[in-house]
Parts: sequence; structure tokens; C-alpha cells
Amino acid sequence: MSSTTWSVDDHLEDILAAIRPLDPIELQLPDAQGCVLVEDVTVPVALPPFDNSSMDGYAVRVADVAGATEEFPSVLTVIGDVAAGSGGLPTVGPGQAARIMTGAPLPPGAQAVVPVEWTDGGTGGGAAHTMRPAGEDPEGASGEVRVHRPVEERAHVRARGSDVQAGDLALAAGTVLGPPQIGLLAAIGRGTVRVRPRPRVVVLSTGSELVQPGEELTEGTIYDSNSFALAAAARDAGAISYRVGAVTDDAETLRATIEDQLIRADLLVTTGGVSVGAYDVVKEALSSVGDEDEPGSGIDFRKLAMQPGKPQGFGSIGPEHTPLLALPGNPVSSYVSFELFVRPAIRALMGLPDVHRPTARAVLKADKAIGSPAGKRQFLRGRYDAEAGSVTPVGGSGSHLIAALAHADCLIVVPESDTSVEPGTEVGVVLLG
Repeated sequence: MSSTTWSVDDHLEDILAAIRPLDPIELQLPDAQGCVLVEDVTVPVALPPFDNSSMDGYAVRVADVAGATEEFPSVLTVIGDVAAGSGGLPTVGPGQAARIMTGAPLPPGAQAVVPVEWTDGGTGGGAAHTMRPAGEDPEGASGEVRVHRPVEERAHVRARGSDVQAGDLALAAGTVLGPPQIGLLAAIGRGTVRVRPRPRVVVLSTGSELVQPGEELTEGTIYDSNSFALAAAARDAGAISYRVGAVTDDAETLRATIEDQLIRADLLVTTGGVSVGAYDVVKEALSSVGDEDEPGSGIDFRKLAMQPGKPQGFGSIGPEHTPLLALPGNPVSSYVSFELFVRPAIRALMGLPDVHRPTARAVLKADKAIGSPAGKRQFLRGRYDAEAGSVTPVGGSGSHLIAALAHADCLIVVPESDTSVEPGTEVGVVLLG
């Protein structure tokens, strides 16, 4: 147990120095969502892979429709249909046209596409509004189409490779794969990619007084909210999270539970049992887990110069030296601690370049000055108004006010040196969500 008090920054630096990004693995596209790409991906085939039509209409030679007007249309012979996905294309010769659908390949001989609205649609009547289904010729229609307007070469044609060319860099290493990136990988034919996987985070709450939501509360018990909040926060940070229901205040049980969980954990998070009371079960269970031959292993319990969240533990456990963060049990303390320490650790495991939440400066809107303990960095819940550039505190400073947390979208940061912040002062805020 360290007797010295740690600063928020030193504690975070200590955690991040110990975290190694997870080894890359090859994943199927659906499983790679949210992961960080570890290789440059180049384009194997041009997109689109062939010249294709951007309209429903007729593929024509430019010379055949050069002088076309409503009054004197060009009359062309329709030689066939080209649908999207067509193979075996008809060749368009002089005086001919092929009906073509959007996305269909431009047939040989054709130089441009005339939209169907510029033709009679092959009905012999006025301007058409839509293409008729293939093979459905109305009464009295001939195999001819009247074209009412000329087109320039390549009109309404999407050129091969106009989206990406073969050999282009599609995505650079370090890219986080969101829906559009997954779509691009699929479009260029990549079924799998090499990424850093999403970390598996096991969240464990401790306390004999904790009851699972949906069960009956008896005297002296409360619902276990921390494990739910932190498992959700871990998922939100990009992890795969496993929630272990509350473990009773018994060191042996807790140690056994943690050892059972190591098999599926890249990071362990406990909440509760770390302060200086008689029942600090996490401290009792973990104070002796260090490996004798392994310097720096085991869990170090420390006091931080912050409010809420003074008691914190950090270290590694088990044969794989799995990192473990022990957070305080107060709901708000545990959540604030998660945001400050666990979320950056998860993002570091993922190999993300930026592990921190965005921050801003905002003007404090409050009825009276906010007090803050000397020498401690205080984090208050707040609501941030980006347009006004202001922030309003939500609820009081108590570390148990979980209702206020649910209505906050930022943390207001009061530095160690300030004991009071007047309304109208500019403060730092950490933006959540």
C-alpha cells in the first residue's frame, strides 16, 4: 500500500505505461466493426469494375442522336436489354440502341446513355416516365425507340475506376472500422481483415449488501448498479464486456471468482472494497496475489488527490499478468474513475491513437460559487451547452448522487489549486458520450 498520495495524471500515466495493445488477429468483416486496422488495405479491383449506366434508358452511339428534337426524333432499332449483372452483351451498331438499367455495364459500341425520360420508351407515343419491365412490350409497340434529345459522349456513364482504382490505398493502418469502412472493404472483395481485437473486459462488483435488479430488496440491501453501469461503459468504450454479479464480502470467494474470470479477460475491473474500512475485501483478496519472482506484479492500492474517487487500485494478476483496476464502490466515484482511468486503458488495448475523451473550456453557470477541497482535483457532473459555451452543474458534489449522473453529459474539472470557482469563470470540461 503506497502511503504517498498520487495525482490523477501520475496514476493514469502509470496505468497507460503498463498497457500493451492486444496482438492483431484476422477477423471476418462483421466481427471487425469498431476494431483498429493494423495493415494498409489496397484496392485489388477498380470500382466500379466496368463502365456502367447511371440511369435507366438507352445505350446509344452519339452520332445517331446528334440532331434529335421532340419534333424530329431520332428513331433507333432496339436490339436487346442490358440489366445489372448481365453477361453476354449485345453490340450497338449504327442506328441501334440497347435498353439499359441503372448499374448495368455499357455494351460494346455504345458511347452514352439517353435517359428514358428523353425518349418515348418504345411506345411510339410522347415522353416516357419510366422503363417498362424487360420483355413487356405494350400493344402496337414496335422494336423502335424515338429519342427526343442529343447526348454528349460518356453522358450518364459511370467510368470504370471512377470510385477507386486498382492499387489505390483503400484504408490506412490505424483506421477504426465503422460502417462505411466495412462497406468499402466488402465492395473491394475483402472478406477478412487484420485488426486489433476488441478487448474483453470483466466487471465485478463486491458487497454483501448488493442485490441484483429484479429481485426483492430486504432490509439493509441496495441494488447493484455499478456492475451494470461499468459493463455498459466498457461496451461503449469499444470493449466486449462481461458482467459478473455482485460477489459477497469474502476474500476467498472473491479471489476464486477473479481467478475463474481470468480465462476470458484482457482487463479486470472491480468496484467496491478498496477504501480503508474493516471490510475492504478487494484489498484483502488481492494484496497477496503478486508473483514473488515477478517485480511489479500484484495490485497497488493508493490514495489519489481527487474527489470523488480517492481510493484506487491498479496492478496485474494471474499467469498472463492481466491488468486489473480496482475502483471505489460509490456509484458516482466508480463511474468517474472509469472515465478517467479504465476507458483510456481499454482504448490503449485497442491500439487507438487517441485514448482520451474530448475536452472543452466553458463558462460556469451557477447560482453561487462552487467550493472544492484544497489539493484535490474535483470532478462535478454538468450539462454542457456548446452553442453558448457554458456549463451548468447537475446535482450536488456527493459521490452517491447517481440520479444527477444520469442527467449529466460532461464532467466539470476544478483544478487542485482552486478552492472556489465563481459563476462566470471559465472551467475545463470533459465531454461524455
